[in-house]
Amino acid sequence: MIASPQAQKMRRAALMLATVMAGALTATTAMAEDVLRSLTAFPNSDNTTQFYSRFADAVNTRGAGVIRIDVIGGPEIVPGLQQIEAIGRGVIDMTFGPLSYALGTMPEVDAWVGSDLEPTVSRENGGFDLIQKVAAEKLGVHVLARFAPAAPLHLYLLEEPARKANGEIDLTGKRLRASPLYNAFYESLGAVPVSIPVPDVYTGLERGTFDGLGYPPSAIEGWNWDRFLKYRVDPGFLQSDLGIYISPAKWEALSEESRRILNEVAIEFEASGYADWQKLTADVNARFEAQGMQVVQLDGDAAKAFVDAAHDAVWNRLKASGSPHADTLRKLYFSR
Repeated sequence: MIASPQAQKMRRAALMLATVMAGALTATTAMAEDVLRSLTAFPNSDNTTQFYSRFADAVNTRGAGVIRIDVIGGPEIVPGLQQIEAIGRGVIDMTFGPLSYALGTMPEVDAWVGSDLEPTVSRENGGFDLIQKVAAEKLGVHVLARFAPAAPLHLYLLEEPARKANGEIDLTGKRLRASPLYNAFYESLGAVPVSIPVPDVYTGLERGTFDGLGYPPSAIEGWNWDRFLKYRVDPGFLQSDLGIYISPAKWEALSEESRRILNEVAIEFEASGYADWQKLTADVNARFEAQGMQVVQLDGDAAKAFVDAAHDAVWNRLKASGSPHADTLRKLYFSR
């Protein structure tokens, strides 16, 4: 039986209405899930990037249908040094990397570098809140979390350093690959800081362009620099300044549930990650020693002088910057 023209017309209208409603339902579902486009300052091979990927996976699992982090790439898309600025321009929503990339604009970054406390302590005493406030004002980003502070730097050298009569190491004239964060510390040891981009460090070590560098053990392994570095100076010094940063506009646009999930997972990873990174650091150093790397152990007053020199260089720099928060941050992030 052939339907009348009127019936056919009504059937077509019903089909169109169903299609529109289905599209609206799909759009509503899509809109209900908040999505953050994220970059990382380091490539996927880096241990810290892998830790961040686990964080993103945890958020995506717990926030299924509510919040999703899409890690779309790393420095091959936007160079690490430019990623925090890219957030302000709306190029990306979120990034993971060193806060010290913004040291020139925000000297208060030194509070993270010079800290000797666990991240849970600065969460509880208001230190993290103050860094959040300053970063929002000076960088235009919302700081979500601080990761991997338990990944201290160690000094790695091509050759065994000379010793002074008091047991300290003598690095006079030694060329150390450095960044502005550590220049003052290395100079206090008599060394000569040299600026070399991370991708060029491997070639520099291979050619003996410099004598060593300070870096977290896991990153030394991740970049395969341990092929050339034969000596590690203990103890380690300072803390990592890695964090997660989000566009404030994007943060405010998230649902309350999305913000709750992000904060919840971030705080959990800050706490558990501290122990995880302590173990990873110990495991990596053990692998280095098994492969023949030798340890230059500083003890007693020599060890204290070495670590104190590192912290003093950082906190003195923050004080000299004229930051009105210098004294407060020292009280909140440093135990001595």
